[in-house]
Amino acid sequence: MNPPRFFVLAGLYLAASLSHAAGITFIDIPADKDGPPLRGAVWSPCSMPAEKIVLGPLVIDAVKNCPLSGERLPLVVISHGTGGSFLGHHDTAAALADAGFVVAAISHPGDNFQDRSRQTHLSVFATRPNDMKRLLDYMLASWQGHDKLDTARIGIFGFSRGGYTALAAIGSVPNWTIRKDLCPPGSTIPACEEISRKEFPAPPVPDPRIKAAVIADPLNFFDAQGLKQVTIPIQLWASAYGGDGVTPQTVAALRHALPVAQEWHVAANAAHFAFLAPCTPALASASPVECRDDPGFNRVSFHAMFDVRVVRFFERSLGR
Repeated sequence: MNPPRFFVLAGLYLAASLSHAAGITFIDIPADKDGPPLRGAVWSPCSMPAEKIVLGPLVIDAVKNCPLSGERLPLVVISHGTGGSFLGHHDTAAALADAGFVVAAISHPGDNFQDRSRQTHLSVFATRPNDMKRLLDYMLASWQGHDKLDTARIGIFGFSRGGYTALAAIGSVPNWTIRKDLCPPGSTIPACEEISRKEFPAPPVPDPRIKAAVIADPLNFFDAQGLKQVTIPIQLWASAYGGDGVTPQTVAALRHALPVAQEWHVAANAAHFAFLAPCTPALASASPVECRDDPGFNRVSFHAMFDVRVVRFFERSLGR
C-alpha cells in the first residue's frame, strides 16, 4: 500500500508572483543546542516601489532589504505544510506586511522540498513547534530590527502540517492513536510503526508569547483532552474537499473540540492546496498536484479575499 500523501513529499512548491509590495530580507539562523540551522525570510512594511526579485523559478514583487520603519510592530510567524518552503505563503506574508506587520517564515529541517530526511517520522512533529520557538527567539533578540517589534503582539499562521505545528505551539497536545485512517494495520510507514510501538515524541511545549493563530486545513491529531489548554483567538479555515491527509471531517472535529470560539471559514469548491499562493503556468507544469484546482474555484480570487480576512483577524486579535 502506498503511504498517504501527508507522509510523502508534497513536491517542490514555489508560489507565483502577486502584486503586493513589501520589504523582504533573507535570514539564516545558526544551529544551536536546540536544533540545526534554519533558513527563511522576513517580510516587513515598506514604502518604496516594488521590484521583481527572481528566485530560481519564482518571481516575487518586493523590495529586498527595505529599511524598516515604525515602532512596536506586530509579528506573525508562518509554518508551511509538508514538503513546502518558507516561500509557500508569500502572498499572505506580503499582505500582512502591507498592513504593518512583520512576518517571518522558515523551512522546517527534515520536512521541506530540499530536505525530506525526517518527513515520514514522528520526530519531525516534535521539532516543528521547536523550530517556531527558535524563530521567535531569533526575531525578538537577534534580528536586525528586533527592537522595533512588539513582544506583546505575536501571531502564528499554519497550513496543513503547519496547522498542526501552530496548534502544538499554542498548547495543544497530540493523541497519536486517533488517526487510524492514516495508519492502516500493517503499515510500514516509519511514523505508523512508531505509533504502533507507542514510541511517541515528548509532548510539545507551548509558547505563551503567541497571542493569536490562523490555521488553514490543519493535519489534526488532537482530541478535546489535548486541546483543553488552548485559550487564544483562532481563525480556522477548511477546504471543501481536503487532501494530503486532511479531510473536511477532521477539520470540523477540531472545530468542535476546541474550547475557544473560532472565526470559522470554509473555502467553497476548494481542495487542500488552494491555501498555497497562486501558481504561474510554469509552476503549474512543474507541480500539477499543488497547483491544480477544481472547476468553479479561482485561486487568485480566493486569495484576494483570504489574505484580507487573515489581515483583519490579526488586526482585531493583536491590535493595529
